[in-house]
Amino acid sequence: MARIVVIGSGMGAMAAAARLAVAGHRVVVYERGRAHGGGVGRFARDGFRFDTGPGLLHLPAVYRDLFVKTGKQTLEQSVELSQVDPASRHLFTDGTDVRLPNASRAGVFQALDGAFGAGAGERWSDLVNRAREVWDATRRPLLEEPLRADWRVLGRDPYPAAPVRRGRLGGLFGRGGADGPPTLAGVARRELKDPRAVALLESHALAHGLDPRSAPAAATALPYIEQTFGAWYVRGGMRALADALHERCRQRKIEFHFDAEVTGIVEKDGRAAGVELADGTVAEADAVVSGIDPALLPPLLGGQAPWREGDVRPEPGAGGGTPGRLTVLLALRGTRPADTAHRTVVHAPDREAELAAVFGDGHGLREPCPHPTVTVLRPDDPTVRPDEEHEAVTLTAVVAPHGPVDWTDGTAAEQDAQRLITAAEAAIPGLRDRMLWHEVRTPADTEAETGARGGAVPGPVLAGADGAFLRPANVTRLPGLYLAGGWAHPGGGLAHAGMSGALVAGLIVEGEDWRGSQ
Repeated sequence: MARIVVIGSGMGAMAAAARLAVAGHRVVVYERGRAHGGGVGRFARDGFRFDTGPGLLHLPAVYRDLFVKTGKQTLEQSVELSQVDPASRHLFTDGTDVRLPNASRAGVFQALDGAFGAGAGERWSDLVNRAREVWDATRRPLLEEPLRADWRVLGRDPYPAAPVRRGRLGGLFGRGGADGPPTLAGVARRELKDPRAVALLESHALAHGLDPRSAPAAATALPYIEQTFGAWYVRGGMRALADALHERCRQRKIEFHFDAEVTGIVEKDGRAAGVELADGTVAEADAVVSGIDPALLPPLLGGQAPWREGDVRPEPGAGGGTPGRLTVLLALRGTRPADTAHRTVVHAPDREAELAAVFGDGHGLREPCPHPTVTVLRPDDPTVRPDEEHEAVTLTAVVAPHGPVDWTDGTAAEQDAQRLITAAEAAIPGLRDRMLWHEVRTPADTEAETGARGGAVPGPVLAGADGAFLRPANVTRLPGLYLAGGWAHPGGGLAHAGMSGALVAGLIVEGEDWRGSQ
């Protein structure tokens, strides 16, 4: 039995801890904050409860596998999980209103034809068929296996060209054309035609903090995943999933220490041998799992970077330059209407202006967007509201991180929050008349609570773009030190973070030549 120290208690870190404990290891978790869950947080007031991180789960199979492998109770026995239907409602400035059914390709086909006109559904379906090839080509190397040593092969985009455009968009793993590697925005314009369909595709990338102008065409896998495997909600919110995973860890006798900041990683005989805490104590270990941003590790390693020669490493400023989320929590009087969609996306009237505000205008300039894309979450869940005469609603928009924008400026943050509320009125008629109070959470709040630089929220890894959308490997230059969580392979999001824990546990238990479960 080895002693394993885990730094942080985010979803990836806890997933690794639970699997390692089942394998017979003694696991101790040190968390700088006061609670588990990392970015999967909760805000409660006056009988209202809100998720402050992700609001929906995709690829629930990752957590089904985790709960099956770590205890007697399945995921569905641990939380109440349900598909949301429709998966999403989309509102456009020209008045178009389209509801996309959950995990139904035929239903999406019909909905888009009805909303955008004949042929729109077929064009979307054809694109999703090509996205399936991306998924089939990259599922194992990007989700189910540790990052391969020859990771540069993943820098070639696997999105296959549309038949009539072959040679311009490129083929499987890198047959690019005269215009260079395809981007998601380029694919959207060429293959979908209708600007509303373009906005629909690009919104999937934006929701993950990706700029569709630079994201590879492989990002088409994101709507494919949602459309194929569905969008799921946990009763009580995603925080209930974090609580269930924490409870599973406790059942496996994992020891948690909160308000316990790690200030150093101990090296002995060329291996990670434990951690030093802020109070000066040292916790010895046979292996260390870091669930924090790897770019924050050099001060803990005597100034040395954790990556090996030739490994993927973050670009300068990466993480801190990744977008964050502006979130507005609304306590509303009045009953939630029965036909309300769980998730509504209110699209921005000027996508280019929005992208320039979030990602920069090419000259580093970022400024508030007057009309952002806003996601409105209205769960039909009695556990998140005081009674049936009230409703808990969450508004989110992707925004520039703290740093390029000063999110500690309360006046400016409130002005931006009011922009989100104004946009949300398209989805909730009479919204302002129903408001009891609202709470604003900015990237500065995220940074303070989770330690994420700039309050950034990591996106999932993607093939293409010469590897620019890959994350550092789970193994490091220092034997015995492993990386888990959204800033390591295979990237951010609930499912990907959970998979990072599975990969780290496999590497520790089976050895660093392990290539994942078959």
